[in-house]
Amino acid sequence: MSEAPVSTLNEPMDAPSSKWVEKSETANPMRGRLNWTDGVYLVVLYAAVAYILRTWPDSMDSYEKGILAITPLFLVWLGWLWRPLRSLSIGVMLAALLAIWLYNGELANAQSKFLLKYLISSQSAILWMSALFFMATLTYWISYFSPRVDWMGTLLTWAGVSMGFIGLLVRWREGHLIAADMGHIPVSNLYEVFVLFCLITALFYLYYEKRYNTRALGGFVLLIISSAVIFLMWYTFERDAATITPLNNALNSWWMKLHVPANFVGYGTFSLAAMVGFAYLVKQHGNTTSWLPLIPLLLVGGALVAEAFILGSRGKEVSVFWLVYFGISVMIVALILMARKQIAARLPSFEVLDDIMYRAIAVGFAFFTVATVLGALWAADAWGTYWQWDPKETWALVVWLNYASWLHLRLMKGMRGVAAAYWALIGLVVTTFAFIGVNIFLSGLHSYGEL
Repeated sequence: MSEAPVSTLNEPMDAPSSKWVEKSETANPMRGRLNWTDGVYLVVLYAAVAYILRTWPDSMDSYEKGILAITPLFLVWLGWLWRPLRSLSIGVMLAALLAIWLYNGELANAQSKFLLKYLISSQSAILWMSALFFMATLTYWISYFSPRVDWMGTLLTWAGVSMGFIGLLVRWREGHLIAADMGHIPVSNLYEVFVLFCLITALFYLYYEKRYNTRALGGFVLLIISSAVIFLMWYTFERDAATITPLNNALNSWWMKLHVPANFVGYGTFSLAAMVGFAYLVKQHGNTTSWLPLIPLLLVGGALVAEAFILGSRGKEVSVFWLVYFGISVMIVALILMARKQIAARLPSFEVLDDIMYRAIAVGFAFFTVATVLGALWAADAWGTYWQWDPKETWALVVWLNYASWLHLRLMKGMRGVAAAYWALIGLVVTTFAFIGVNIFLSGLHSYGEL
C-alpha cells in the first residue's frame, strides 16, 4: 500500500493533482449536452404540475403555486447535472401520485388498501426506507470481504432514497386529508427532518460514488445514516413522532420551506465528510496490526451495554436505549479498526478521499451559510429581531465558524490529510450537538423541536 501523504499546515500539498482531476472528470462524465430526453422530461414534469394545480387549486397559496411552477426547470437542471436524478424524480412522482389516487380523499383507506398499508403510505414508505438503508449498510460492509456484492449496496441505497422521498411527498398529502389547515411541507419536526437528513446524506454519497467510481466508502457513510435511522425508529415508537400535527405560529411561514432544506444539505454533507475522514484515518493506519489500543474501546462498549441491562431490570427504559446505542457504536468502531488492514486495501486513494472530504464540506458550508442568513430573516419576521443568541442560533454559529476555519486553513495554509480528517470528525460532534444535542439538553425559542 502506498505511503500516506504527510499532513502539514505550512507545506501545501496539491491533492489531488491537476492530472488526476482531469482524469477523474473525463473518466466518469456526469452530464452531457441537453437533448430531446430533457425536453420530454420537462413536458412530463409540467404535466404533473398541471394535474396538481387542477386537482388541488385551493390547497396552495400563490407563493406555493409559484414555487411549483418553477420546480420543473430546477429539476431539469439537476437532471442535466446528474442524470440518475431524472429517473429518481419520475419514479418518486409516479409512486406518490399512485398513493394519492388510492387514498381517494379518505385517510382511512391507508388501512384498507394493500399498497397503502404495506408499501406507499407515508409511514410504510419511511419504514421501508429505514429497512433498506440497514440492508445497504450491511451489504457495503460485507463487500469489503466479498467485493462481488458491492453493487447490491448501491441498489439498496437507491431504493431507500426512493422510498424516503415517496414517504415525505405522501405525508404532505396526508396532512391535507386530515384537515385543510394541517397540510404543510414535511420538514417541520424532528421526525421529518431526520428522514430528510438520511435522504440528503445518501443522495450526496451516491453522487460521489458515481463521480469517483468507487463503492468502498458506502459502508462508512451508511453507518451515519443507519445511526440516524435507529434514532428515528426510537423516536417514532417511543414518542409517537410520526403523527401529523398542526404547525405552531412560528413554523407557519414560507421561510421554513427554504431554511430547513438548505440547513440539512449542510448537516448531511458535513456528516458525509466526517465519515470520509474516518475512512481516511482507517487507511492511514491500515499497515499497523496492534489490537492492544482497541481493547479499551471494546471494554467501554461492553460496559455500556451491560449497564443498559442492569438499568433495564430497574425499569429505566430510556437509559437502556441510549446506553445500548452508544455501547454498540463504540464496539462497531473498535471492530472496524481491528479489520482496518483489509478495509484499507479496498478504500480509494488518499487523494480521492481528501478531495471528497473537501468538496462535501465546501458544498455544505455554502448551503449552511445560506440557511443561516435565511434563518435570521425568518427570526426577524417571526420574533422581530435577526439574532437573539438562542442556543440553536449560537450553536449554528459555532458550526459555521468551525467549517469556515477548516476551509480557510485548507485554502490558505494547505491543510490536508490527517489533520483535515481529524478535524472533519470533530466537526461531526459539533454538528450533531447543534442538530440534536441542543434539542435534548437546552431550551429556547427553538423548543418546538425538543425531545
